Amino acid sequence: MAKKAAEKAKTGSKPGKKAKAADKSARAVTLDAENKELKRKLNKLRKKLKGMKPAAPEPAPAPAKAPPAVSPLAPAGGFPSIPPIEGLRLSAVAAGVKYAGRDDVMLAELPEGSTLAGVFTKSSTRSAPVRDCQAKLDALAPGSEGGFAILVNAGNSNAFTGAAGERTVAEVAAAVSRTLAVPAGHVFTASTGVIGEPLPADRITGAMIALRDGLAPDRFGDAARAIMTTDTFPKGASAEIEVEGVPVRIAGLAKGSGMIAPDMATMLAYVFTDAAVTQSALKAMLRAAAMRSFNAITVDSDTSTSDTLMVAATGMAGNRPITSARTAGGQAFAAALEAVLRDLRCRSCATARGPRNWSRCG
Repeated sequence: MAKKAAEKAKTGSKPGKKAKAADKSARAVTLDAENKELKRKLNKLRKKLKGMKPAAPEPAPAPAKAPPAVSPLAPAGGFPSIPPIEGLRLSAVAAGVKYAGRDDVMLAELPEGSTLAGVFTKSSTRSAPVRDCQAKLDALAPGSEGGFAILVNAGNSNAFTGAAGERTVAEVAAAVSRTLAVPAGHVFTASTGVIGEPLPADRITGAMIALRDGLAPDRFGDAARAIMTTDTFPKGASAEIEVEGVPVRIAGLAKGSGMIAPDMATMLAYVFTDAAVTQSALKAMLRAAAMRSFNAITVDSDTSTSDTLMVAATGMAGNRPITSARTAGGQAFAAALEAVLRDLRCRSCATARGPRNWSRCG
């Protein structure tokens, strides 16, 4: 009896066939539900991935911009050796007008008693500095008291800037006037570079003390480099002559490489001499020499808004003042002035954008 009861109890502990079937069916339902949920999530993920654009690859770092290659027509030996002009001091600093890591403002200081003359672009859209220089030269009376200054910045032409450009010219001229103790009407400015952008005057005025402290008679090369834009090398030229037995020096610097056509160009040129020359004679000789030099070249047939050519004579050589190009001294000076302008003209052609040769320069 006990053995039969034990066997019956053992048999009763196992689930029956119906229980096993029910359990199997429940597990199948659960797995089917899980599979459906996984498929739903997978389809949703596929749709999301299909609508997504592939991520753009990380851009490669831009290579460092190489400086422009020096023109194959550049003079051998680099910037020429230029002797100091008595009474003239030059300076150059990096003011950050546009460029980083290079000088971009030049300052020239001239003594009281100097005479000045200039020729400018004939464009109807002359820049604010050009119009200001023209007005000051027209108003300049012979024998005006006080020294003179010329300031040039590269990187921004202050052209097509309206009344704001005129205010900027006045602001810069006033800063030079205060720093060098010269009349504001004796401060001539020029700007070369990008057109249509406001000139950051504060960067120039903030460099005035450094410009003043850096003034020296032997900085022609630094001044020439400071006014470069797309030029591939700095340009300078000089001549030494005798005027009625008195040694006289003439020296100049220039920039320009494009938008060069007759009636000047995207070109700035400044020539200095220690000769004594009256203002009227200097003006007449400059105009004649410009016609046979800078007004006789073309690179791309474009005229610019900022073209400026100025000559300043300190009068410290000790010669009898030249009053006309018809005198012996006047003829010698006029010929030397034209030779310096022609030299600068040739160097401007040599640095122009793209040329590999020219047919004539002389």
